[in-house]
Amino acid sequence: MGTGIIILAGGNSSRLGKPKQLLDYKGKTLLQTVINEALATDCKPIIVVLGAHAQEIAAQHRHNKINIVINEGWKTGMASSIVAGLSTIIKNNSEIESIIIAVADQAFIKKRNFNSLMEKQKETGKNIIASTYNGTIGTPVFFRKEYFKALLSLKGAEGAKNILKEYRHDLETVVFERGEIDIDTETDYNHLIGGQ
Repeated sequence: MGTGIIILAGGNSSRLGKPKQLLDYKGKTLLQTVINEALATDCKPIIVVLGAHAQEIAAQHRHNKINIVINEGWKTGMASSIVAGLSTIIKNNSEIESIIIAVADQAFIKKRNFNSLMEKQKETGKNIIASTYNGTIGTPVFFRKEYFKALLSLKGAEGAKNILKEYRHDLETVVFERGEIDIDTETDYNHLIGGQ
């Protein structure tokens, strides 16, 4: 039973010019920060989906409690990484009831962000629970298995946003403080380390 976590870390950080997954934040890589918080929950399995720079990133993030999946089709966009991660979970864990999709560059993610998604699901009975910050909704986002088929049919760069829009009646949100802070450019990164 239970809930798995898929951490999307397959992008090539084109606007940054180097792999953002490996940027140092408080003595750990950005990706390690997200992995550590995921490992602190009761969720399993924890899948990290890599794409660009996969070998280099994988070499720094080996851990016996995470499963690294290489998405060869990462250039086609985020949807392919969601499909790669979810397909792996379903194949190896037939009992899985739900998943949380997270990304590798939300530096302020905490264990409680994952847990509050699951708590809100129990409380409301809704099948999609998204995080909200700065007037938008996004990751991490929780999906019950009722939506696995829709997730597996995603294409291109869209990510799961369209599912959130289409099934708004089945969606609840939780606040993720500082969730809007992600790292796309050198300026973003300088602001992050300047503020630590």
